[in-house]
Amino acid sequence: MSKVEEFEELRPLLFSIAYRILGSVGEAEDAVQETWLRFDGSATRPTSTKAFLSAAVTRVSIDVLRSARVRREEYTGPWFPEPLLADPYEDPARSVELADSVSMAALLLLERLSPLERAVFVLRDVFGFGFDEVAAAVGRSETACRQLVVRARRHMEAGRPRFEAVRVEREELASRFFDALREGDVAGLQKLLAADVSMVGDGGGKAPQLARAVIGAENVARLLASVFPRMARIDVTFEPHEINCQPGAIFRDRNDKVLHALTLDVLDGQIQTIRSVINPDKLGHVGPVADAWAIHREVGQVRRPTE
Repeated sequence: MSKVEEFEELRPLLFSIAYRILGSVGEAEDAVQETWLRFDGSATRPTSTKAFLSAAVTRVSIDVLRSARVRREEYTGPWFPEPLLADPYEDPARSVELADSVSMAALLLLERLSPLERAVFVLRDVFGFGFDEVAAAVGRSETACRQLVVRARRHMEAGRPRFEAVRVEREELASRFFDALREGDVAGLQKLLAADVSMVGDGGGKAPQLARAVIGAENVARLLASVFPRMARIDVTFEPHEINCQPGAIFRDRNDKVLHALTLDVLDGQIQTIRSVINPDKLGHVGPVADAWAIHREVGQVRRPTE
């Protein structure tokens, strides 16, 4: 195989590693491209191309994450990962780990880890790399990597929910949620929401967003049931779509441009968290992005009684 063929075969794996470390589609794609440049510029062929490329993309991603953390500390409002519509890498033997690790909730837990802890956890617990490979990738001893994994697991387990819904139950609950949303059915929505459900948006200061999280089943149900019918009147539509291996939907304006991506955390038969990514900088990879401010103003006008 040529270098290009070897690289393209491993590209899905490299992107999936980088995305889990960075939480950004664009930054992950850039990390993969930088990895190609390093591979293409290498005068010698590595014994294991997979090990070489995985190590290279991990090092690039760690460097990017360290600088990105400064920007995230200055971020306006809540920060969420960029929505991922489909993970390009598949491994039937690790399908559970891969799906769990890419959820919004898991990626936000990964934000609690140091860049090294995050990289080691992703390589070892998500992708199943041996400790020798992990050590080579991050430039630490195997003993140090084992300690990093233990710390990372402790942080991850502390934040995980005690019970998780199976896929079929999540999909059925999400279907009922979106049906109730279309109908503006307050009671129907409220039945599906946990008592302490929270709804949070990531606009990054570049799109309209809630001033703070909306908490409580009644508050969330009433807000959703009041807002979406007005959005529907100006031809905003939504398409249920799995996002980050979770039930979700992509909202679009009348010109089919992306307005925002919404995901649902389902736990113990109820929706626990509703997250919306509306920052246009995080939606460009999904498609052409709508003018959220213009839609916000138009929805505001719908509230007024017609004369």
